[in-house]
Amino acid sequence: MRNPKILVCSGSVRAASLNGKLAALVAKRLAILDAEVTQLSLKDYPMPIYDGDLENEEGVPENAKKLKRLLQDQDCVFLACPEYNAGITPLLKNTIDWISRVKDPGEAFRNKVFALGAASPGGFGGMRGLIGMRTILEVGMGTMVLPQMVSVPKATSVFDDKGEISDERISGQLDKLVDAMLRAGRLEMTR
Repeated sequence: MRNPKILVCSGSVRAASLNGKLAALVAKRLAILDAEVTQLSLKDYPMPIYDGDLENEEGVPENAKKLKRLLQDQDCVFLACPEYNAGITPLLKNTIDWISRVKDPGEAFRNKVFALGAASPGGFGGMRGLIGMRTILEVGMGTMVLPQMVSVPKATSVFDDKGEISDERISGQLDKLVDAMLRAGRLEMTR
């Protein structure tokens, strides 16, 4: 039996992004446990701001189609979700909106398991953004989101020089999330 395919992505493309660090750490821990990991940057898939008139005139951007095909091929997806003003990043929301407009056969979100995490320099650890992301995925897209989420508060001082999390409690939460993703990915493989 093959290992589960898990896509890892950060909702931030900023250099030295804390959520980029979280995504890289999740990808590393999944790979150590023999998951087939694909880590991507949304910077490699630029798209205009969603506009229905633009869609009518030019169609859905090719990058949205590429991302949909990539999502369809995964058993599980991990999103590191930065919090912007108690919500999700415009980049992440725009990406989801465009992917949802792709009319090619198959589902990118339904029948897919998502896992969420956030890292923030603040004390809430991105939790307010995670709640918004969960609502968009579950209610808006019909996606199954794992109940475990990892929230990394005061993240500027939590990641060490090797990209690991120095806080044992948060590191343990991340291990539990990685384990839940692997189990969910294996279940998806049997469907």
